[in-house]
Amino acid sequence: MSIWFVFTALLLVPGGLYFAGRGRAVALAQGEVASLHSKQEYHGAYLLIWGSAPALGVAILWLLFAGIFTDYLVAGQLGSEFSTLNAEQRATVLQTAQALLYGSAFGEATPLVQTASERYRDSYSLVNSAFAGLGTVALVLGALSGWRQISPRLRARQFVETAALWLLMAASGVAILTTFGIVFSLVFETWQFFKFVSLSDFLFGTQWSPQSAFEGAGAAATDARNAQIFGAVPVFAGTLLISAIAILVAAPVGLMAAIYLSDYAPKKARVVAKPVMELLAGIPTVVYGFFAALTVAPFFRRSGEAFGLTVSSESALAAGIILGVMIIPFVSSLSDDVISAVPESLRDGSAALGATRSETIRKVVLPAALPGIVSALMLAISRAIGETMIVVMAAGLAANLTINPLEAVTTVTVQIVTLLTGDSAFDSAKTLSAFALALVLFLVTLSLNIIALRVVKKYQEQYD
Repeated sequence: MSIWFVFTALLLVPGGLYFAGRGRAVALAQGEVASLHSKQEYHGAYLLIWGSAPALGVAILWLLFAGIFTDYLVAGQLGSEFSTLNAEQRATVLQTAQALLYGSAFGEATPLVQTASERYRDSYSLVNSAFAGLGTVALVLGALSGWRQISPRLRARQFVETAALWLLMAASGVAILTTFGIVFSLVFETWQFFKFVSLSDFLFGTQWSPQSAFEGAGAAATDARNAQIFGAVPVFAGTLLISAIAILVAAPVGLMAAIYLSDYAPKKARVVAKPVMELLAGIPTVVYGFFAALTVAPFFRRSGEAFGLTVSSESALAAGIILGVMIIPFVSSLSDDVISAVPESLRDGSAALGATRSETIRKVVLPAALPGIVSALMLAISRAIGETMIVVMAAGLAANLTINPLEAVTTVTVQIVTLLTGDSAFDSAKTLSAFALALVLFLVTLSLNIIALRVVKKYQEQYD
């Protein structure tokens, strides 16, 4: 399917259908637009939907099944040499042939792979042309059907609004199904992982070294259960340590900045300070990590040496502080919004009773804004737990079980990236452990959101 066909289908054809349907409605009404049951715009949208929906259905089928049809055609043309291979070998040949076709194959290709690559080139053209022709036929038939139904008494508006409602429901369904799909995949792969490692060893083990299962260090190294190399406690401890340091930096700084901007700062200062502070959220995390690795971590190491302390080149302290700086805008901006939303009447009533501005903020404004502040803090904590680049560059990959912020640690997200990088078998314990970590991370962030919702609900009832 050529790029020109896609461009025409997505831009030119829908526009042509819209204006054609609109013009036909006006022509049938003989210029008396008021005699139409629905506005001419709805008639245009009516024909657009009738013509585009079938073609869109064909496009979806193309996305889902074009690869399957192409593989079937190629497999049927490779003869007995290919059919005698087992299922895994046939899949390898087809994957290598596709990689060779797109120029991403490594090494010298076998004659069978070269032949399959040539067949793929022809089969892709055939399948794409077939779907393009089918999409064109569907487009024409749908447009003709809609064209014949257009009349001055056509209830086009009801049809278009119903179609829009179904479209919105489909969009919501996609989001929901995607969420369920992610959760299902995490649960399924985690279940496969626990066939290799027991749940207690994973949750309470204190040694995390998945790579040693593949280093050939004796029989124990190949038995994950006996070696107990999948104990995730050091990973969880490192995640909590770095997140705690980050929130200890971001919470007071962000909250005090929000109080200043909402109740103390002049209007001109607020207009400048808030956007500048929010720019911190737009800086790429790799820039933060680079800054932490080259500036902050060496500074802490030299400072520690001056006081006789041993500070690792990659420390939880450096990563946590920079991570805290990164999430300051999440706390300050959201807290500023909720503090500013507190009714001015509460401030005036407190002042009328003789309270100072600071007393009003501490005893009236902050309690009233507490639900929003808690939500901001929960969002910031979730953001800190899910960060990867800063931790990789500033805290390292060592899974050390320690609460000393001057030592190197690692986090859940860093280990997920590490475990899924490389050419390890997908069904190995090493790779599957990444899904177990991801499921734990998902459950933690879900719990934080539930806690935030409960706090918001409790205190909203008090101040509504």
